[in-house]
This record gives sequence, C-alpha cells and structure tokens, in this order.
Amino acid sequence: MRRLLVANRGEIAVRIVRAARDLGIETVAVHSDADVDAPHVRLADHVVHIGPSQATKSYLVVDTLVAAAKDAGADAVHPGYGFLSERASFAAAVADAGLTFVGPDAATIERMGDKVAAREVARDAGVPTVPGTAGGVEDVDAAVAAADEVGYPVMLKAAAGGGGRGIRVVEDEAALRKGFPQASREASTAFGDGRMYLERFVRRARHVEVQVLGDGSDAVHLFERECSLQRRRQKVVEEATAPGIGSQVREAMTAAAVRLAQECGYRSAGTVEFLVDDETGEYFFIEMNTRIQVEHPTTELVTGVDLVAEQLRIAAGEPLRLAQGDIAARGHAIEFRICAEDPDKGFMPQPGKVGRVHLPAGPWVRSDTWLESDSAVSPYYDSLLAKVIVWGADRDEAIRRSRRALAELEVEGVPTTTSMHRALLDEPWFAAGEFHTGTLEEWL
Repeated sequence: MRRLLVANRGEIAVRIVRAARDLGIETVAVHSDADVDAPHVRLADHVVHIGPSQATKSYLVVDTLVAAAKDAGADAVHPGYGFLSERASFAAAVADAGLTFVGPDAATIERMGDKVAAREVARDAGVPTVPGTAGGVEDVDAAVAAADEVGYPVMLKAAAGGGGRGIRVVEDEAALRKGFPQASREASTAFGDGRMYLERFVRRARHVEVQVLGDGSDAVHLFERECSLQRRRQKVVEEATAPGIGSQVREAMTAAAVRLAQECGYRSAGTVEFLVDDETGEYFFIEMNTRIQVEHPTTELVTGVDLVAEQLRIAAGEPLRLAQGDIAARGHAIEFRICAEDPDKGFMPQPGKVGRVHLPAGPWVRSDTWLESDSAVSPYYDSLLAKVIVWGADRDEAIRRSRRALAELEVEGVPTTTSMHRALLDEPWFAAGEFHTGTLEEWL
C-alpha cells in the first residue's frame, strides 16, 4: 500500500490520515465545496475536489470517489465510518477498479449488513441471538403471527438497517398493525429494503459491543465497550471496558464475537454488538458493524492498539500481528461525543460560525476533532464536532479526569452538548455504573 484515498471527512478523515502517515503511506483527501479549507484537506499529501456541498452529490457518489482514487494514483481506499463505509456496492466498485478496499469484501459487508443473514451466521457460530423471527417478514399479517410466537412486547427492526432507523417497540397487536407499515416505509426509504424482522424486546438491556480484528483466517477480540447511554438510539457516551459486565459474561461474550468473526471469514476491524439483559445476565447478538466505529478510541486507550493502523496492515495483506494472549485491557476509558446541538432546545442541530475553540489536553486526555477556532459548522453534515476521550487507571479516576477535561473544553459561537456531559458526570447512577439503554432518555 503506497497511496491511500480517504473517502470521508471530519474527524475520522483526520484520524485515518494520521494513521497512514505513521505507517509511511501517502494520503489523498477528498472534499466537497463546503470542506475546501477543512483540516483533513490540509493534512493530506494530495487533494481532490469531488463536488457540491450536499453529501448526495459528493461523499456518497461511488463513481466520483473511485475516479478520484484512480486519477490521484491511489492504490487503496479507506471509507471511514458513515457515508459509504458499509455499502457493499462501494467495496465492490473499489475492488473492480483494481484498488484495495480497507475493510471486509463486498460479500461480507452484504451478508453481515443484512440483520437476518447476520443472525443466521451467529446461530451457525453458536452465538446466542434474541428470540425472534428466523427471516424477514414482508407484511403485517406475517408480523402478527410471528409476534404471537415470540411474545409481546416485540421490537420491529429493518432487516437491512442500522443507526436506529426503522425501529419500533410495540406492546400489542394493535400497535403492531399500526407501526409495521410505518417502520417498513421508513426502512424502504432509508435502505431501499422494506423487509422487517421481529425480536423480543428486553426492557432493561445494556448495549455492549466487542471489538474484533480478523485477517480472513484468524480473529482476535480487543475486549468490549459499554454503549448503553443513548438518545433516540444514537450513542452519546461510550466506555471501555463495560462497567456492568461480570468476568464470566465478558469471557463468554468476547469468545462468541471471535467465533462469529471466524465463521464469516472476517477481514479487517469490526464490531460485534450485543444486548445484555440487566436482570438475567443473558447476552444476545444484535448485529455486526463492518467498519471502524466512532467510539474506537476507547479501545485504543485501554489496549494500546492502533485499530486504524491494523486495518491498513490487514488490507495490505499482512496477517494478524496480535495473538489473543498479547492483548490486555489496562485501566478504563470514557468517550464523550461533543455535538453542535442545543440540549435546551430538544437537541436541535446548530450550524454556524465558530469563534474561539479550546480543546482539553494534558495527561491521558485525547481530543479527536476537525474543529478549529474561526471555523464553521456546516448544515450539510452530521453535527459531531469532537470526541473527548479520557483514560484512568480505574473508572473512578477516569471520571475525575473527565470532569477536568470537560471543564477545559470551550467552543464559542454555537451551542454544544458539553453541558449535558458535565451534568451527567455528577449523577450518582453514572458513577455507580447503574444504567441501561433507556436511562439517559429517562434522565433527560
């Protein structure tokens, strides 16, 4: 791998450019009209303009990105997260152009991106799945029949979905008959596939994910992350490792994630997501994300492994450098997603001109961001400004250090979610690690 095109923007593009540079790989940045002066553009060795500010006319245009890679002399493409990162057609187009896609191949993305197919892989690997339909259901009568077998309440989920889209929790048949067509239409609009599947709804569940690396023949895990603090099914705070998980559940769940990665011949960094029943301790496979995650820095801080660098090495054809016994988790890390949203106005995104920016620093504090003083928050993209990631020798120390880090963070000109995070740190239930996927919204 000699020259890498980064098919993304924002903080993840900056992150990938830096990892590539550490490995001696040249980088090509792409940018829309809105990102002409963005940090990832200035950091890269080469730059290609790919179109108007709207993502649908720039960052989401497969042919434009592949042409940019070829014209720039790149031999590999890293998709980052979001945008086209889990689009099998993009991985296939990159490969068809004779370039290396930094991630699993198109067949794996398609297989694991379909929730129904992924559940079949999990069952074949002996990984527990939430009781539910074996395949997708296409009409409401079939959904009602399935719900009668699974038992209410049930969760309706888009078979081809992700990111919390197309999900409904229904308590009875009347709610199911009303919610099914709505969820199916939303799924069809978002993913081009209206199939739904049903699974048992776990009322007090933790959302725990396991980081894996695979080279196509072998796989390892890098422990788990706690992702239960969510608003509208979007993660807000993440931790590594999970504070509410006992050693027996941790060992069983991480081993299950490795089995699943091996079952599908996984190649690259990936995340296996689980629901953990807070009352019974049972864990169930939800889905696999076939890309680098927003919250990957927490795993990096507790393991000392650069996950993006490992992605690049694997894509370049190297076998796994790490055996399972080489990987240990030290201390505790917490990540706070800082977004340009106003908590006092229903978390409405707030694009606009930014004045002074002061990012937290000091021992064991990391800020991943694209944000700079006198920059601007664009209305065209996600509202994520920065990720503040803090490490401590234990969780208590990580929380204390987080207070210091968030007190240092200043962003003038636009509202941010920083105040919410500062308040969260003072909640006794957060300090005790006693929360589930519904806790944050109840608290808000």
